[in-house]
Amino acid sequence: MLEAQNITVSYDDREAVSNVSFALRNGEITVLIGANGAGKTTLIRALNGALPVSKGEILLDGKRLVEFSRREIARKIAVVAQETETKFPITAREFILAGRFAHGSAFGWESEQDVKRAKDTLEICDLKVFENRLMNQLSGGERQRVVLARALATEAKILLLDEPTANLDLAHQALMFRLIRQRCVESESSAVIITHDLNLACAFADRILLLKRGKVIAKGKPVEVLTKANLREAFNVEVFVDENPQSKKLRVTTIYQ
Repeated sequence: MLEAQNITVSYDDREAVSNVSFALRNGEITVLIGANGAGKTTLIRALNGALPVSKGEILLDGKRLVEFSRREIARKIAVVAQETETKFPITAREFILAGRFAHGSAFGWESEQDVKRAKDTLEICDLKVFENRLMNQLSGGERQRVVLARALATEAKILLLDEPTANLDLAHQALMFRLIRQRCVESESSAVIITHDLNLACAFADRILLLKRGKVIAKGKPVEVLTKANLREAFNVEVFVDENPQSKKLRVTTIYQ
């Protein structure tokens, strides 16, 4: 799978990510949390090979990531970035099919398997009604769901998702996380997700990395990471941490004073 070994990512003389190590596990969701500027998006981009590391190594299936071609990486890693705006007219269905390029397809040359995967992901992401709608005619939340559908359609074993529930309503936030969880379990895949919603992290994360100024200040299970002391250090806020009586998962409530 994917492993970061003491990686550092620098912009000029500033270290945006500093000496970070962790490895993904099949069937698990790893959530990245931290304040704005903590290095979460930079870390996601490095894991996909979009940014070079200045120190350390990223391994994909035991091989150095830099030794893979972009097409090989695309077969193994799917990315959902924050920016989902498209600059030219393309339907939701076409956008999803474009994500199948790593399997040898392109516009006008889709295989039956490509078309089936696109239709399946449109269905499970509650997007069937938007199949022929242009991407630039969709709301931000609708576009975000199409981008996730495209990532799922790639059949990549690793999903890297940068705030995939941004702009989504409560129902679709839960749907997106459930789909990612289902994908990880059924396909022995793994996912890295950035979110600012600590309670979504509590509900769905197997492990959490808490970042501050590019460094991991805590990692482990939600109950180990999401403590009052850790959250005070990372976010400079006071929180109340208890158990959700319905789900029995950890629950975090910000204390406003």
